[in-house]
Order: sequence, then C-alpha cells, then structure tokens
Amino acid sequence: MPNEEKIKGVIERISGPLVVAKGMLGASMYDVVHIGEIGLVGEIVELKDDTASIQAYEETSGLMPGEPVVCLGESLSVELGPGIIEQFYDGIQRPLELIEQAAKSHFISRGINVPAIDRAKKWKFEPRVKPGDTVEEGDILGVVQETVVVEHRIMVPLGVRGTVSSVQSGEYTVEETIAVIDGSGTTHNVQMLQRWPVRKPRPVARRLPPNVPMSTGQRIVDAFFPIALGGTACVPGPFGSGKTVIQHQFAKWAQAQIVVYVGCGERGNEMTDVLLEFPELEDPQSGHPLMKRTTLIANTSNMPVAAREASIYTAITLAEYYRDMGYSVALMADSTSRWAEALREMSGRLEEMPGEEGYPAYLGTRLASFYERAGRCIVKGRDGREGSISVIGAVSPPGGDLSEPVTQNTLRVTKVFWGLDANLAYQRHFPAINWLSSYSLYTETLDAYWNDRFDDEWSGLRIEAMSLLEEEDQLREVVRLVGIDALSREERMVLETAKSLREDFLHQNAFHEVDTYASMDKQFRMLRTIVRFHHVGMDALKKGASMSELFNLPVREQIARMRYLEEKQIDQIDKLENTIKEQIGALVPTGAASAGVTAFKGGEQNENVA
Repeated sequence: MPNEEKIKGVIERISGPLVVAKGMLGASMYDVVHIGEIGLVGEIVELKDDTASIQAYEETSGLMPGEPVVCLGESLSVELGPGIIEQFYDGIQRPLELIEQAAKSHFISRGINVPAIDRAKKWKFEPRVKPGDTVEEGDILGVVQETVVVEHRIMVPLGVRGTVSSVQSGEYTVEETIAVIDGSGTTHNVQMLQRWPVRKPRPVARRLPPNVPMSTGQRIVDAFFPIALGGTACVPGPFGSGKTVIQHQFAKWAQAQIVVYVGCGERGNEMTDVLLEFPELEDPQSGHPLMKRTTLIANTSNMPVAAREASIYTAITLAEYYRDMGYSVALMADSTSRWAEALREMSGRLEEMPGEEGYPAYLGTRLASFYERAGRCIVKGRDGREGSISVIGAVSPPGGDLSEPVTQNTLRVTKVFWGLDANLAYQRHFPAINWLSSYSLYTETLDAYWNDRFDDEWSGLRIEAMSLLEEEDQLREVVRLVGIDALSREERMVLETAKSLREDFLHQNAFHEVDTYASMDKQFRMLRTIVRFHHVGMDALKKGASMSELFNLPVREQIARMRYLEEKQIDQIDKLENTIKEQIGALVPTGAASAGVTAFKGGEQNENVA
C-alpha cells in the first residue's frame, strides 16, 4: 500500500498495551500499525465503525491521545530466508543481538526498526534448476549453505509457477533476484527473502498419519510414552520439576534436524540461561554447536505482553518454513501458560466476556489452532519430499493444579501427556515423569513399528513392565498399611523388579556422558533383561529358592550398570541372560518343594502361594 493511500487515524485512549484509535475506517483485522510519533509496532485486534482496538507490541508509556496511528495494510508477518538459524529473536521476530548493537543498550529501545534478516550479507547460491525448466510452487530452485549443518533450500514462492527464464549461481543478498520465472504472461523475479503472515498456516500437499516414532533417547519417553514424528505433547509440571532440562534433552537428542525454541513469558534469568547454554551444547549428530541448527525466540516476562501472545505464532511459522524444505522440525514452547496469561490480559482490556478463571472463551480454539499446525506431511513441490513439525509444549499450572483451564485445554488437543511430578523431583528421580499418570495415544500405532523391528517382542515387554509398575503402586499401599511382612514371596519379587525398572531403566542422568542418551536397541535389551530376571526369579522362588539370596545376587549389580554401557558395548547386555540363568539356577534346591509347600532354608520361612 503506497504511503499516500495508507489509512491514518489518531489515538483516542490508551490502556496499558491496548490503544484505541479513531479514523481507521477501511482497516482490516490483524493489520499491523505504527503508533504515535515514535512508531511503536501494534496489531488491530478489534474493529467497530471507524474505531480500532490495537494491541501494542512495545511499552506504551509516554503516548498521548491525538498522536497519529498509521495502518500498514498487511498482517503481522515474519521474514523467511537464509539467516534464521542461529538467531535470537523476540516475539515478533526482531533480532535481539542487532537491536542491542543498534540501541547500545541491553534493553529493547522503543520504536527501533531492525530487519529480521540481514540485508547486506551475501549468500552463495547454487541452482538446482536451469533455464527452460518448468517449475511449480514449492519446487527447489537452488540451495544456500546457511550453517555448516543446515542446507537452506530456496523454494518457488507459493502461487508461482511457470518456466525458468533466468537462473545463475553466485553470491547474492536476500533482496537480489536469483531467478526469473515466466508464467501465464507474468514475470516473477524470485528473491531469497519471503514474507508470510504468522496466523495463517502454510499449505501442504498431503497430510500423513503419525505412524513413525520420533526417538528422543529418553527411556521413559521412547519405551512407555512415545511421541510420533509430527506429533504433539504436553509437559505440565510445577516449578523445579525439570521441564527446561527435559526440553534441552529433546532439543539435543530428538530425531529432528531443526530445533525452534520459544520462551513465552519465562523469567529473564531462565531465558538468559537458555541463551547462554544452547550455544555451548554440542550437537551429537554433527559434533558442532547445537545452535548451528537452532533458532531461539525469547519473550521474557518483563517484555510487552502482546508480543508474548504473538511469539508462538512466529515460532510455528518459522518451523513450517523449514518443514517445507523437507526437514523434520522440533518446536519447544516454554511455557504456553504464560502465553495464555497474555491472552487473558488482552481479553480483559478488550472487555470481552471472561470464561473459566478469567481466560477468554476462545482459549481452547486458540490452543488448538496452534497445535494443529504440527504434523507429518508431503510438502508442496513435485519431488514429493516429506517434512514434519513435532510440537512439545510445556505448561506451568499454578500450584501444580492440572485441572486448571490451560492444562485441560492443551490435553484435549495433544496426544501425549508427560506429567511431571514434584515428589519424584524431590527424590532426585529424573526425568520426573510420573509413569502412573502419563499417557501417549501414539503407543498402539508405534508398537506395530517397533514389533516389526524387534521380532514382535516389544509390545509384550512394554505392557508387562507397565503392569509391574502399576502392581507395585498397589502393593506399596498394602506395605504402608500393614507392613512388608504381609506380602507373599511373589509379591516381594514384583516389588524388587519394579524397583529395578524405576532405578535402572526409568531413571536417567541427563548430565552423564553415556546415560544421557539410549538408543532404541539399547532400551529394548535393557527392558528385556529386567523382565527376564523377573521371570526366572519368580520361577526360582516357586521352586524354593532363598528370597534374600536371590535379591542379592551379583548379577543385580550388572543389571544396574547396563545404563552406563556405551552403544558399541550393548551386546554385553545380551550376555546377562545366561548369567541370570546360571546364578539363579544355583539357588534352586535339589528336589525343590512344589508350589503350595512351606520351605525352610537358612532360617528363612518361605511361603509359596499356589
């Protein structure tokens, strides 16, 4: 929209981040505006006659009624092109490092305008098409090496198709023409830089079912509560339960080629830790810093509340862009509770009818519109490449109350629930995911995938292990009431096996160089070994073996140390099966008592239950 045609109004009143302007007839919902003499960035969120309600993305102190408001005639959009990876952005894609340099301050100066992508930097473009080729939207025109590990694929913009009339390798800025496409009497000059409105999902060719696992290397996740590639997960938990460490682990080890991390309204010191730690994390896939395939979006709790509401849309749009290139993307949102609080504050200032606990009635719809942009799909382009976005959203319920609206609305649209437990965290059991309350709706589908790989053994092992953990919880109630002596020998065996599952399998040290990650092959062998010990031990007890000797066998220590075996040593886990049979077999007395007979050994009374 040319300058002379821009809609111009004046400020009528100001209420925190909400600005009401008159004279805005002709403006559209979600149009971006510049507010006041200093040009604060804002977005229209309500229209009535010629009055527009605008949420300002910057601090509004000092604004006065009567100052101008200029409508730019376009929705809030992000810039897409080489240079996104390794960047630190705020909620509306302003590069924080460049703003700090321009403002010469650690705080964002109001009205400052810095492009999201460097306009001066030249990128080496290598074409993948030649003049005369016919191309369609989404086809790859060429590539740019964005970082040492990320190949940035320049795609034909959506809505453009035709014949390539000009394309040439060389070094270009993002605003220079890299190819010319002639189509239907129209000439399109294609640049590396594109823009896309954040609230509009980028289209795909075809959605795919979530039947491929996204392995994370975290045993409790991969074995019991898996997430599919392109899946959605909710991680609610109180303060100190390990949400941030879990997301760091997913960012580092998950089967994703690109990581987008968005901090919505987190405390400044926490986001500072993230900004300092991520560049130091080594990417195990390439050996380079993890930032070489990561982009961070930071919107701390002292930043303007409206930008927090926009931050998750900015993040998901950047994720969609890399998905369209054919990458698998993992998006970590920490935490959507702060995003929902920003939504509630803006809703209150707009005087909308409040819903449960003051949140707007459309909270569930907004959450669903965010999570539904995840998925695995065939993207635009004739090569049929596949891309995916897996969304893992942390939730910080006040007081750890999982019945509050944000958690409940999130659980309605996500398919995995990893419930963090403060009691487990206090016991130093990490990841502090409660195996009794968590669930995954992908389990049945992914069991079929792993059964094909592990000769139909996987689902049986997983189900039996979960049954043992659930039975342990019931038996512990009995122990608390009447003492452990009330349990039978078989029930004591269940407690021992469940303890081994908890301490030797589910517990995982994120800061140990070996235990921090476990491949699915290693997880399968570990789980099978613990379950085999249970079977052989239970059989030995029924034949009169000593319970105390069984529980103190040397092989128990070897089972406990399986987790510290490197991936190249996991064949040693298979050898434990013979060791288990030999050591337990030596405990079974000759002419073992049959089931139902009371046996005595070494002064210990062993009651076998038929």
